Amino acid sequence: EVHVVESGGGSVQDGGSLTLYCAAATSSYSRYYTTFCMGWFRQAPGKEREAVASIDSDANTRYSNSVKGRFTLSKDSAKNTLTLRMDNLKPEDTAMYYCAVDLNYYCSDTFWGGSADYWGQGTQVTVSS
Repeated sequence: EVHVVESGGGSVQDGGSLTLYCAAATSSYSRYYTTFCMGWFRQAPGKEREAVASIDSDANTRYSNSVKGRFTLSKDSAKNTLTLRMDNLKPEDTAMYYCAVDLNYYCSDTFWGGSADYWGQGTQVTVSS
């Protein structure tokens, strides 16, 4: 069992920045954390959930075209957290953001399509113009 907890959402003006954090906890926390595929998804009202960014156990990252160059995903092994730094935020980035964990070493296209083993409860990001 993996418990996924997100934090760091909030409200900012157009062009502002926010950082989201995700922690994945298991009974063998330190051992399993580094062998997960993890990522962020978002869902805006009336829209389907979409992938934002993912990172695999080798720290290879993948970004959606809509956030590439503005968002940066990283893992902090010392703090056992996944960090999504979001810069130059736009109103269209407004959504509920969800952290997802897949019990695979690499992130598959299936994961990118929204199929993950564990999900967090979500954290709201609101960007006003």
